[in-house]
Amino acid sequence: MTPRTRRAVQAILYEIFAIAFVGPVLSFIFDEPPASTIGLAVVLSSIALGWSYLFNTLFEYWESRQPVRGRTFMRRLAHGAGFEGGLTLILVPVMALWLNTSALSAFLANLGLLAFFFIYAIAFTWAFDRVFGLPESAAPAP
Repeated sequence: MTPRTRRAVQAILYEIFAIAFVGPVLSFIFDEPPASTIGLAVVLSSIALGWSYLFNTLFEYWESRQPVRGRTFMRRLAHGAGFEGGLTLILVPVMALWLNTSALSAFLANLGLLAFFFIYAIAFTWAFDRVFGLPESAAPAP
């Protein structure tokens, strides 16, 4: 799989699972109709899809220039923290507008999702790598 195709497949699969989780959870947490929260989940996931592609491109660029190859737990931790941290900065204003709440309330509501997605991002990337193999940027040198 080419690096570009790999990133696209990874991002799309990640978001499909995310929508399936986030829509019902937001409906429960905010006592909103599922149609509204699933709509919000689709919007959030669409934004996250673009961010995922951009972030993974930048991460793999950085990773390919590291003297030590492979994906250690610490590198996976850095990947998850960087991805989720950047995504938070983007999504909080969207959630605040959609839910008609303050940025602080949206941020606090987002913390629970962040905790889940932080672990999910690390676990998903690990499982994806197990199924599809490491990307060229992390593969051991020949």
